[in-house]
Amino acid sequence: MSSKAYFFLVTATLLWAGNTLAGKLAVGHISPMMLTLCRWVIAVTLIVSISLPQLRKDWPLLKKNWLLLFAYGAFGYSVFNALLYSALRLTSGVNGAIEQASIPMLIFIINFAFFRIRASWAQLVGFALSILGIAITASHGDLSALLELDINAGDLMVLTASLIYACYTVALRWRPAISWQSLMAASASGALVAAVPLLAVEIASDTFIMPDFTGWMLVLYAGLLPSLVSQIFWVNGVEGIGANRAGLFINLIPVFGTVLSVLFLKETLHNFHLLAVALVMAGIAIAEWGKPKTA
Repeated sequence: MSSKAYFFLVTATLLWAGNTLAGKLAVGHISPMMLTLCRWVIAVTLIVSISLPQLRKDWPLLKKNWLLLFAYGAFGYSVFNALLYSALRLTSGVNGAIEQASIPMLIFIINFAFFRIRASWAQLVGFALSILGIAITASHGDLSALLELDINAGDLMVLTASLIYACYTVALRWRPAISWQSLMAASASGALVAAVPLLAVEIASDTFIMPDFTGWMLVLYAGLLPSLVSQIFWVNGVEGIGANRAGLFINLIPVFGTVLSVLFLKETLHNFHLLAVALVMAGIAIAEWGKPKTA
């Protein structure tokens, strides 16, 4: 089961790293909330069209738990991506990717604070290294900037988005006993509904950008892969090995994201980026090596 979960989690993080790249490429081609809304229109249309028989079967549980399922989509999907896309107008793709490595640490903290789920010593060392890597990235290689609170607003937005996704991952413990198709259909529908007022605010603030050809291509990518395939894989991966261990795989986003940003965005790779990636990779290796013996 673990090997299958590893495949799901690694693939999900690769596609999410591509989502960070898409958000950066979208600047000037499509506005953040328009991208958020359009991607969920595609995802909802696809998942509902292939899941109608299962939706009918799960309808009693869907009806009973509709608020929880909509909240999964509204916060874990729409609000997270709206913040991420907005942040990438202010910070680099590399920074946006690496700072998402805060999610595993936040999952550990939330699980311990509310459910007294303890981490092993190796997991503690692992997310401590992640914290250091995040600090190096957010301060752009100058840790003294943290003391002066001299951090890019985009970096803070990415970290806020990361907190929201950590809460979503932990909250999956309460998912009803429904199929992944029904879970995705309900959550994606919640994401779509939540994206409507976000788009309205964007239009009212005169920051709306109608997508051009590049914008529509990015919508297609985001709607098919990060919105649908990644979320399905992530849910199955969390189900396979638990939220604490699964959360550590998010540390792969900075690795994939840094490579993609350098290759496709032609961003400069600084020494502090390499150091940060090395730290988060060491963190996931140590934490998974020293994982608790029981679930």
